[in-house]
Amino acid sequence: MPPSGAELDYEVVDVFAPRAFAGNPLAVVLDADGLTTGQCQALANEFHLSETSFLSAPTEPGADYRVRIFTPYAELPFAGHPSVGAAHVLVRTGRLPAGQLRQECGAGVLDVVVDDDGATLSGGRPTLEDGPDPAVLARAVGLAGADVVGPPAHVAGCGLPFAILAVRPEVVDDAAPVPALLGGHGLGEGVSVLSWDAATSTARARVFAADLAWGEDPATGSAALGTGVWLVATGLLAPDGTSSYVVHQGEAMGRPSVLSCTVTAAAGRAVAATVRGAVVPVARGRIRVP
Repeated sequence: MPPSGAELDYEVVDVFAPRAFAGNPLAVVLDADGLTTGQCQALANEFHLSETSFLSAPTEPGADYRVRIFTPYAELPFAGHPSVGAAHVLVRTGRLPAGQLRQECGAGVLDVVVDDDGATLSGGRPTLEDGPDPAVLARAVGLAGADVVGPPAHVAGCGLPFAILAVRPEVVDDAAPVPALLGGHGLGEGVSVLSWDAATSTARARVFAADLAWGEDPATGSAALGTGVWLVATGLLAPDGTSSYVVHQGEAMGRPSVLSCTVTAAAGRAVAATVRGAVVPVARGRIRVP
């Protein structure tokens, strides 16, 4: 265990970012072997970004490294932008070679393919459950039942589940969660309010935490993976084979993000999904161990 007062290297990167100071910012703490859960949580709260990744040696056979992912409030078993950003940092700093890596996290050992500009993450096992009544969910995010379009809401995921609510394109920016109404609906980690353009296979999304602890997220890889599961289940993407789609997120927050995704389906059910994004370094330094 690093003694209190020792220092660790860290980087801050923007993930799913078309440029610096866009996408979703992430702190990546290197050489985090031996940090306790409490120390990781204290450091994540100090950075106070939506998530912080802590990198260490793997403990599972076949893994190249281990990542623990913390919000300022809790540890997560899996998340998209902390996985993509952490893998890219390991390669860019010369600690691991580019190409396919095996990431150990709370959701298991997952594939990440890293190139010069970013990384592609394979999600965990796809899951799908019935969601709340779409009109009720719409009111919980400050919209009207008449704003709902297309298929019903589901709670879908590939490592972390999110409720997916399809609405009219012109009202996506009007979404404003009502805390008293949002709780108690079994939303998983949160809700993705999106519009779908079938002609371009593009979603425009805003993602909100179920308990509003982290509010709105500018780029959510795990929700983008779950969107693919939902798109197949609702017939918006092909029931067999691999389909590509893109999620645009973060514009309403001034942090535009682009998440390039695939979903592979068989007999109308998703069996795998990937999400890719660019990673842009913006800061580096050293931080004291609590």
